Amino acid sequence: MTTEAKYIHKRTGDQGEEIAAAFLTARGYRILERNFRCRGGEVDIIARAPGDRGLVFIEVKARKGLSYGVPQLAVTPFKQRQISKAALTWLSIKGLHDSNARFDVIAILLHTDAPHAIEHIQNAFDLAY
Repeated sequence: MTTEAKYIHKRTGDQGEEIAAAFLTARGYRILERNFRCRGGEVDIIARAPGDRGLVFIEVKARKGLSYGVPQLAVTPFKQRQISKAALTWLSIKGLHDSNARFDVIAILLHTDAPHAIEHIQNAFDLAY
């Protein structure tokens, strides 16, 4: 991947995360942390669900087109394990092991001439390690 391609890829990801955070906030989620990184992996967004119904670890996938398939298909079993490891690390750091939590995926198709297509998949996968 060229330097320019990496820049475009990162910009698309950053834009997707901004859209996802605004989408969640508008629906009553409280964003606790973004882009949590640790040795095992990364979580894009960690939020508290509306009505204090538990923690949500959210993977955001954004695409400008479908040439690589729908965004949610990029959350492979390997990626799920990385997200799970990061979530367990975050819970350990915060002392929240007994909290109810789930893993969601927000898939976004970015459009320049129409509203973005956003799909929020709740309970997209189970803890994988």
